[in-house]
Parts: sequence; C-alpha cells; structure tokens
Amino acid sequence: MEDEVDRLVAAWRRERPDLDVEPLEVLSRVSRLARHLDRARRIAFAEHQLEPWEFDVLTSLRRAGAPYQLSPGQLLTQTLVTSGTMTNRIDRLAKKNLVERLPDPSDRRGVLVRLTPEGRDRADQALAGLLAQERAILSQLSRTERAELAGLLRQLTAPFDNLP
Repeated sequence: MEDEVDRLVAAWRRERPDLDVEPLEVLSRVSRLARHLDRARRIAFAEHQLEPWEFDVLTSLRRAGAPYQLSPGQLLTQTLVTSGTMTNRIDRLAKKNLVERLPDPSDRRGVLVRLTPEGRDRADQALAGLLAQERAILSQLSRTERAELAGLLRQLTAPFDNLP
C-alpha cells in the first residue's frame, strides 16, 4: 500500500539522488500522523464544547486525583505554557464554571485550581470521545504491533521529555 510519503520520498530520490532521504520515511509519517491526530482530537473535544487547551488543563486536574486540584505552577509544568497564558486559561475556565480558584492552605499568597463537578464530567466525557477516535485510528494494527510501535516511539520521545 503506497501513501503520500512514498510519493514524496520517490520524488526526492529522483531529484536529489545525492541525499539520503531515509529519515523522511519515518519522520514525515510521524508528522502527517500528528496532523491527523490533531484533527481527530479537535473533533472529539468539540463534541464536548472544549478546545484542545481546555482539555489539557481539565485533564491535568482530573489526573491529579481527588480533590482534583493543582497549583498554577504545577499546571504550567504539565501543559508547557507561560505563566501569563495559564492565568488567562484559568480565568476563562473559571468563567465557564469548569474550574474554581481556592486559597492554598500551605501558602497564604498562593491559590489552587480545582476542577468543578461540571469540569470533571466534561473532562471524562471528552476523554472517552478521544479514546474512541484514537482506537479507530489504531484499528489497523494488532495489539502486538501497537505495543511495538509504542516502544519505538518511546525511544524517540524520551530524550526530549527528559531534557533538564
């Protein structure tokens, strides 16, 4: 079965036979798959009236476990955005009654961000929708192939995820 990357690689091999274009065979597919995943995720989140960034914040809080709260600094670490961006996101989610700000009992100047019951329900529903989309994307692979692919991708992503 031929795909767009096969055509792209063949064209580069014809036009630039002096270059080793083998990395394109893997990484162009990863890049194209990422775009397809982004589209599938946006569809899954939109069905629950969420933007991707909203899903990221809500599920960070959900994964924290009861009482589903984190400091803004912890949310920054998990979502990889700036402090100003996180403040804006918390404000917008609070206006939608998906999160609430509470005083941090361990730091009189600090706050905690807690998932509201509505925020928890929306996060749970959006996650279920996302997983259905992702299962459909992976349905062409056997369980063994999925495990092998996950291991190979882990080898590529771990060095980036573990930078100091």
